[in-house]
Amino acid sequence: MRVTEGEVEFEVADARDGASQGRGEGVFYNPTQELNRDVTVAVLRAYREREPRAETYLDAMTASGVRAVRAAAAGWDVTALDTDPDAVSLARENAARNDLAVDVIERDANVHMHDSTHDVIDLDPFGTPIPFADAAVANARDLVCVTATDTAPLCGAHFESGVRSYGAVPRNTDYHPEMGLRVLLSALVRTAARYDTAARPICSHVSRHYARTYLELDGRATQADACIDELGYVHHCEDCLTREAESGLIAHPPEDCPACGGNRVVTAGPLWLGAIRDREFVTAVRERVDDGMGEAARARRLLDTLEAELDEPTHYDQHRLCKEWTRSAPAMDDFLADLRDAGYDASRAHYHGTAFKTDASVEEIRVATAE
Repeated sequence: MRVTEGEVEFEVADARDGASQGRGEGVFYNPTQELNRDVTVAVLRAYREREPRAETYLDAMTASGVRAVRAAAAGWDVTALDTDPDAVSLARENAARNDLAVDVIERDANVHMHDSTHDVIDLDPFGTPIPFADAAVANARDLVCVTATDTAPLCGAHFESGVRSYGAVPRNTDYHPEMGLRVLLSALVRTAARYDTAARPICSHVSRHYARTYLELDGRATQADACIDELGYVHHCEDCLTREAESGLIAHPPEDCPACGGNRVVTAGPLWLGAIRDREFVTAVRERVDDGMGEAARARRLLDTLEAELDEPTHYDQHRLCKEWTRSAPAMDDFLADLRDAGYDASRAHYHGTAFKTDASVEEIRVATAE
């Protein structure tokens, strides 16, 4: 079947959502990841202006080659890898179909990354990206782009798997999308630090069944230390939904909830507690989204929300809080206006339509938004 995405046209043998329909057999194209690829192209355009010397881009798991071909169309010198000979053949055909030079190689991603360097390395595996993280952060010069589709382990729904894969304790909370993203960022920041490299997220989002982040690298050990300083823990009360963030690599979990006195307090971490994006860079990315992208409107909404989002380390779910308080949920804009009128910072959060961030505590939110 022939598909058009952005500025390129390509052939695919099969199209399906890998998250809900499984990996299956053979090479497939995932149409639900078009937003991911649209934002990737906008990031690559914006990053070229941020770092003009960056030229080379590695698509480490190329499959049909759509991401690689779109990166080449955006002006990058692209290398694409896959271990499946059918994928390599299809990716070459799709590059040729668009008259674009893409060096498509049948090779293991880790072997290739350890043998060569690229300005930008993009990891988009089926499942966890962690087996490829060491090679990527050690051999990318400027930027590492990472997709993780194993959201159940990241969010704590598959607890043991999350601990094994990410070296952190995830918890399945009402802010589970952000829990997953911050577990992922923590693992990647710690991986980079082993190479005396700072990996700081300049754009990150959670959409559908995946987390996506773009990490800018800095080879100074002092900057790696600064990133480590932004790791910590979140202590979460399962009774009243109060949560407190604690910086540092040694956790001091409270025995009881400081708000309600309950003893069902769980601790998650180490998590990345810092900003998940560079606000100015996200603005630049939004400006590089063009109307020819299939998910242009959705990408702009996402980036608008991400730009304005507060940097508090966890978001709240308005409906979950209102259910806890046995009250109906008002319009989100009115709800946030009440918080601001009471003197608190408040913003929407990009994770879903009822997600918001604020510097108010749960009790302060309850009082400020009471009818």
